Amino acid sequence: MGRPEAEGLTGSVERAVEAERLGYDRFWVAEHHAVPGIASGSPPVLLAAVGARTERIRLGSGGVMLPNHQPLVVAEQFLMLEALHPGRIDLGIGRSLGFTAPVRRALRHDLDALDTFEADLEELRHLLDGDAAVTAHPVAPSPVPMSLLATGRGVEIAARLGLPVVIGGPILWQDAVADALAAYRRDFRPSKQAPDPYVTVSLDVTVAQDDATARELALPEIWAMGRSRQIGEFPPLESVASIHEQAWAPRVRQHVETSLDEAVAGSAQTVGRMLGELSARTGADELMASTSTYDRDALLASDRALRDLLG
Repeated sequence: MGRPEAEGLTGSVERAVEAERLGYDRFWVAEHHAVPGIASGSPPVLLAAVGARTERIRLGSGGVMLPNHQPLVVAEQFLMLEALHPGRIDLGIGRSLGFTAPVRRALRHDLDALDTFEADLEELRHLLDGDAAVTAHPVAPSPVPMSLLATGRGVEIAARLGLPVVIGGPILWQDAVADALAAYRRDFRPSKQAPDPYVTVSLDVTVAQDDATARELALPEIWAMGRSRQIGEFPPLESVASIHEQAWAPRVRQHVETSLDEAVAGSAQTVGRMLGELSARTGADELMASTSTYDRDALLASDRALRDLLG
């Protein structure tokens, strides 16, 4: 956005404060490394800052990328957050190895590193439950809830380990999503923390006074994603005016147009209809909005409009 990255971080904290004021239940932050458009390499540090400015809203990671960390270190970080903000901490776990090959090398990874993911996930859960071979400190009075950010095989892992699942991305609009979630619910093995399957759907939701305005607000994030496929990195968000002034490569244009047609972006009436259809398709227990746009005031206005729409 042409502003210092530190300002983006303080803006995220302010957004969490506003989300709490509006009555939202959770505020989650992601883990991305060496991405020009995203200043969020350390979810626990950012969550600590958010926790210091809020009182009620649950705080979580969407998610910590477990292949980048030792399970014991993740457990200690989130147990410390739980000690500082009791009853408010969620741990969402993902398995991404990094956006580009140089980032993966910097993280000391190659694609074969996925092989230990399920075992590491199981170890992490035992550390959080307090029944591992070593004891992670500080000891929490109750376990930190853990969810798995998943598509494909990850949904199967969540069912096998008895974990709530967070699902998002293009699969939400494919027929395969119903089959994947039906299998998750059918094969779910109850665990100490999750006696029943639980599905959270994560997606961008942009609400504005009319459909055309909302599509324009959704454009910067979609444009950045399209550009990332062209240049190999996710760039900082640009203004709508700047995007329209540029020449659009055919592949970028195709991505933008397809993504805008699939985006949950529009007036309150349009968004309400789309969320209803998505709820019927997925049987979601919870919706998590991961909306982003260049205009921060419009972003906060969208957060307020979505809260009014959901009641």
